[in-house]
Amino acid sequence: MLKLEKSFYSKTSMYSFFVVLILFFSMWVSTSNFLHIDMALLGYMISSMVFAIGLVIRMSFWLYRKATNRVASRSVENLFTKERFKRNARAIFKTFIDNIILQKFIFKRGLYRGIQHIMISWGCLISFAFTFGLTFGWFRFDLIDSDTYQMIAFDIPVMTMAAHGWFSEIVYNILNIGAVMVMIGVCMALYRRITDYDVKVTQRFEFDLLPLYILLAVTGTGLLLTLSYKFLGGFGHHYMSMTHQVTVIIMLMYFPFGKLFHVPIRPLATAVPMSYQEVLKVDTKACKSCGQPYSNDDQIADVQAILKAQSFDLQMADGSYLSDYCPGCRRRMRALKQMNLEAPKGNPYGPVNTTNGIHLSGFGKKRSDEFYDIEEEVKKDLGEEKEHEPVSR
Repeated sequence: MLKLEKSFYSKTSMYSFFVVLILFFSMWVSTSNFLHIDMALLGYMISSMVFAIGLVIRMSFWLYRKATNRVASRSVENLFTKERFKRNARAIFKTFIDNIILQKFIFKRGLYRGIQHIMISWGCLISFAFTFGLTFGWFRFDLIDSDTYQMIAFDIPVMTMAAHGWFSEIVYNILNIGAVMVMIGVCMALYRRITDYDVKVTQRFEFDLLPLYILLAVTGTGLLLTLSYKFLGGFGHHYMSMTHQVTVIIMLMYFPFGKLFHVPIRPLATAVPMSYQEVLKVDTKACKSCGQPYSNDDQIADVQAILKAQSFDLQMADGSYLSDYCPGCRRRMRALKQMNLEAPKGNPYGPVNTTNGIHLSGFGKKRSDEFYDIEEEVKKDLGEEKEHEPVSR
């Protein structure tokens, strides 16, 4: 493998070469030795190859990052661990349903945003799947007779369908359905970004608005193509097809390096629950100070490794790390450090005696009278005063 790497300028260029090689091989298999290539889609095919190279480059650089590489390595290691098989299968299935199919993480931010996002995402997924399938020749439709089509996938006959049936109408208009879904979602997103002042403050044109305009151009020109050949007798079809092809090429070139890049990496979110799922008595991490379980052994180990690789190990004087403590204890330690106070002896959640005699309540736990050693008689008097306290109206 090392000798093979030396034949290329970098690992990324080697990965790109093999991805393109696999795509060409899949085309060769599915098109009967390139016999059934649709030359009208040649421009889309070339741009799709460039898109694949760009996607490999961006994905490689994303995986080279310290944090991403550590999580990916941990996920691969856990994926092939027999003891975690059931846990991994459950995590992958649940994340696929919740994050990819239903996209619950967006609906938690509001119904409007959920509908907007699911329209764009599923419209894009439908359009990409059908377009790439036709462009690379992975499937095609052969006319058997005047009333029957046969669907062929990877040069294998799969099914036949009536040329004028309801199923065939869905297949003919699948790209139009995807385009309408994307257009509805994009229009909803643009309306929100134009009218919501909180969003307008933080949005950037090149990152937030440009991908929406590109998607709008692709879907708009695509629907105009359908309008041209169905209702206008093919008027302006040639020019509109070229315009649509240009918009698609622009979108494919932008895709790996803009906001749309989150589409292919979103399924990798399964790595989080698969590797860092917090389950009682399963890889739990106890706080070094209070002993309460607060995280996962793997997650804390990865956090320490990532910070150390970036020269942010945050090691304490006693040899422990800041990440070995729960959030409550960390806040307490930070406050004590800022006040230049030593850690209190005895009860770690007791009141802190400052140099000027002021009592500060414990950190991370609910304040309790027993912290202050109040006598029972005083407590009783305080309770009686509270009962007779006038109610303000």
